[in-house]
Amino acid sequence: MSTVLTKFDHWKHFLGERVKSAKQMGLSEETISKLAFEIGEFLDEKVDPKNDEERVLKELWDVGDTEERKAIARMMVKLAEKNA
Repeated sequence: MSTVLTKFDHWKHFLGERVKSAKQMGLSEETISKLAFEIGEFLDEKVDPKNDEERVLKELWDVGDTEERKAIARMMVKLAEKNA
């Protein structure tokens, strides 16, 4: 298993680098957040959490409505940016 997927700190850094690249390519905050939401939907449906942090995020995602999920996605983008 990739270290990026099993270590949450590595995952945050990995996401941060992707957000940084997206901004450099000219994507807006809104577009990045929409993509984060779509990725969250995919992960929720297709990927089993690999660590405690991912399990908490999945549980929050599962109980949230669409607007709350969008808020989680926006917060993950912010967290990723902080860890880039």
